[in-house]
Amino acid sequence: MGNEQALGEAFHITSDEVLTWNQIYQTIAEALGVEANIVHIASDFIADVDPRFAGSLLGDKTWSVVFDNSKIKKFVPEFEAFIPFREGIRRTVEWFDAEEGRRNVDKDLNDAMNRILAAYAGSDG
Repeated sequence: MGNEQALGEAFHITSDEVLTWNQIYQTIAEALGVEANIVHIASDFIADVDPRFAGSLLGDKTWSVVFDNSKIKKFVPEFEAFIPFREGIRRTVEWFDAEEGRRNVDKDLNDAMNRILAAYAGSDG
């Protein structure tokens, strides 16, 4: 904001923290005070069971990635993400816990996850 050299440029702003999908979900579970029950299911299997997930899974989330923050640091050398994921997700959980109205379960998504897990359990996985 306010940096005229950045006009017309696109940036992603992330931290330099590198986490695997397992680490992300284990950290979320820890913040919730539960143990993660991680089930590894291939993205194409999920998309076959519920095609609405195909776009984001097969095009984006199949692979772990590390974001390169060199562009934002070129424009803003003093940029530093100082809240680690562990702290950020803890704060997020506290925010949801602060008001019951913030804690809504998407029934359709929950049902889809249960269908995918049931299909996987019934497969040769």
